[in-house]
Amino acid sequence: MPRSVNHVASRARRKKVLKLTKGNFGRRKNVWTVAKNTWEKGMQYAYRDRKTKKRNFRGLWIQRINAAARIEGISYSQLMGGIHKAQIEINRKALAVLAVEHPEAFKAVVAKAKSAIA
Repeated sequence: MPRSVNHVASRARRKKVLKLTKGNFGRRKNVWTVAKNTWEKGMQYAYRDRKTKKRNFRGLWIQRINAAARIEGISYSQLMGGIHKAQIEINRKALAVLAVEHPEAFKAVVAKAKSAIA
């Protein structure tokens, strides 16, 4: 009896990868082995960069908070220390949004933090 090789499934698997590498240049989009390697490496980069994205955004929020805090005459570290002493529950993302979009509210938070320090 002849050997059965599920060609339908293996071809579908290859077509799926070739479809995912459609926008690449040269052999990376239409040669199976090259496209497979390209796709696998892309998945590694995607996994790594999901973590990097979180780091980058936290750094951006800290820079925005620091810039707005310096305008108010206080450093970032003093501000965060004052916020924690005043027991204000606000994360850096929300604080950065206040600093950029609602400066009056940010000034109120800074005033509370300054009073907690002194």
